[in-house]
Amino acid sequence: MISKLKIIDASTVLAGPSVGMFFAELGAQVIKIENPNFPDVTRSWKLATEDKNNPVSSYFSSINYGKTYISLDLKNPLEHSKFVDLIQNADILLTNFKKGDDLKFNLTDENLRKLNPKLIHGKISGFGIESDRVAYDLILQAESGFMSMNGTIESGPVKMPIALIDVLAAHQLKEGILLALIDRMQTNLGKTVHVSLYDAAICSLVNQASGFLMENVIPQRIGSLHPNIAPYGEIFTTSDNQKITFAIGSDTHFLKLCHYLGLENLPEENHFSTNQNRVVNRFQLFEILQEKIQHFNSKNILEWMQNHFVPCGKIRDLKEVFDDDQAKSFIREEIIENINTKRVSSIAFKSW
Repeated sequence: MISKLKIIDASTVLAGPSVGMFFAELGAQVIKIENPNFPDVTRSWKLATEDKNNPVSSYFSSINYGKTYISLDLKNPLEHSKFVDLIQNADILLTNFKKGDDLKFNLTDENLRKLNPKLIHGKISGFGIESDRVAYDLILQAESGFMSMNGTIESGPVKMPIALIDVLAAHQLKEGILLALIDRMQTNLGKTVHVSLYDAAICSLVNQASGFLMENVIPQRIGSLHPNIAPYGEIFTTSDNQKITFAIGSDTHFLKLCHYLGLENLPEENHFSTNQNRVVNRFQLFEILQEKIQHFNSKNILEWMQNHFVPCGKIRDLKEVFDDDQAKSFIREEIIENINTKRVSSIAFKSW
């Protein structure tokens, strides 16, 4: 079914194009439309090490894969006509037009349905369809609460090092489009599916939102620590100077950890006998655990914890990550405009 789909990706930056790449990876025909005078801005978002003359960047490459590229200026009547021709035979249209552009280009939902009643229109906005506010991921992370919770007391607010809100919005749009495709199998009619970055951000606050809504607790910046679990997110240094962390989600995990470290009596102490008590006394607990962990080799700790089903991980940089065969399996390579590009797959699921 997916391989028979034709998708027009007229979106830019990250959220919309990543939806197009998702369908391209599944085998759909995806045609990316760019304005010849103002191509996708991410082509110019280059690392300091990248060739300034190359027509693509690593950022652009990350969410553009398996697509056919066409330049069309929708202000030009002839090129606008070509765009309309593409839409008439398409299954899905992806856009992140500014407010009013749908009217300017005569591409309102009403007009699109007249052109192609089966068309599914996936629309992304920043703060909602009625807002003309310019939206970048940083601003959404700031205004949806993410930055206020991320970082440490010393660091102040910190954004996530990826365009997290764009990624979340893209996943929401994929889900909505897939549901619309299922519905179209019954009705033979398309739908409009809209996701705003702001709505996607708010919907992703999950447990932190409930903590506020139920207990009126405003999350504070606590680094990698978990507000409800301890030890969880504390960073420990091993004898070989590696950084590791634990996700001790149960009393059983804690008992096993203490046994390995020779702290068998620690779980019996009132300060640490329950998870809630461990959260309250987490800084004292950290000092006790770190004093022991510094005498253990990271390889030995990780192996023992894995063998005894205690969640523990080494903090790895991206070189270490992509030295792992499992991570390597997600790398996708493609030549785009004579440039060898690489990215990771947008598909994590497997089905059989």
